[in-house]
Amino acid sequence: MRTLVGTASWTDPTLIACKRFYPRGVTSAEDRLRYYASQFPLVEVDSSYYSLPGPANAQLWAERTPADFTFNVKAFGLFTGHGVEAKRLPRDLLSAWQPPQAKVFYRDVPGELRDELWRRWHLALQPLRDAGKLGAVLCQYPPWVTADRNGHLWVHHGAAHMRGDTMAVEFRHRSWFDGAQTDSTLAFLRERQLVNVIVDEPQGFDNCVPQVWEVTHPQLAMLRLHGRNAASWNHSGPASSGRFMYQYATAELEELARKAQRLRERTGLMHVVVNTNHEDDGQRNARRFMALPDLLPAAGSSTPHP
Repeated sequence: MRTLVGTASWTDPTLIACKRFYPRGVTSAEDRLRYYASQFPLVEVDSSYYSLPGPANAQLWAERTPADFTFNVKAFGLFTGHGVEAKRLPRDLLSAWQPPQAKVFYRDVPGELRDELWRRWHLALQPLRDAGKLGAVLCQYPPWVTADRNGHLWVHHGAAHMRGDTMAVEFRHRSWFDGAQTDSTLAFLRERQLVNVIVDEPQGFDNCVPQVWEVTHPQLAMLRLHGRNAASWNHSGPASSGRFMYQYATAELEELARKAQRLRERTGLMHVVVNTNHEDDGQRNARRFMALPDLLPAAGSSTPHP
């Protein structure tokens, strides 16, 4: 049984600017990734949310990391219902299609171009597949994808196109795990063998979901830590990392680690991705999580799983 711990991104501008994680002289893209991979066994690629990655980049990622290193890759925002800047689409596709506005959504893109975007997505990840380093594709759905018919169609559509890869699903609207809807959502994910992403994040907002410690994929469980900074959760600013300023208390990490261990016993593999990506908060939280000893269930507990 294994628990792989890493952070969301290794190139966040605030991480590089703070100069606390990367040693002096580690300044090139290659050196940063090699150093990161010497510290953690897992990383989440977040740049792929903003624009399609290319096979050449993925090949370099594979070459610059150890044989047992794992990449989780965040799905292109267009595929999960987000709006993306039209200028970030492949230039040759833009020469064949005039976007209706500066930010476009999936519905705006002609069908044949959508198919081409999916084809390029799969091609881009092939070097990681070939190297045995592709962990999961994270599909993070926006708050406007709710637990209604359209929401289910969105996830089903993504699952159909991600077939062959492990797809992990993170919801951003509480309707998916609201009361009786929880069982229906878990059944929906299990039927398609999609990973239920357990999230730790502030509560009390429509765009937050509770921790749901349930396994929906036979071989992988995933926990993503966003921090508990309610004051900044919905703050808009020039950089998204400002929303995730948070240092976990030891007791908070121990509680999460204990629950993660119980879940790992049911799948054999647990990914823990720390998304407190302001400066080096993520790396510090991840290192502290990794340093925790294997934790047993709390004394007197007879519950077989969280």
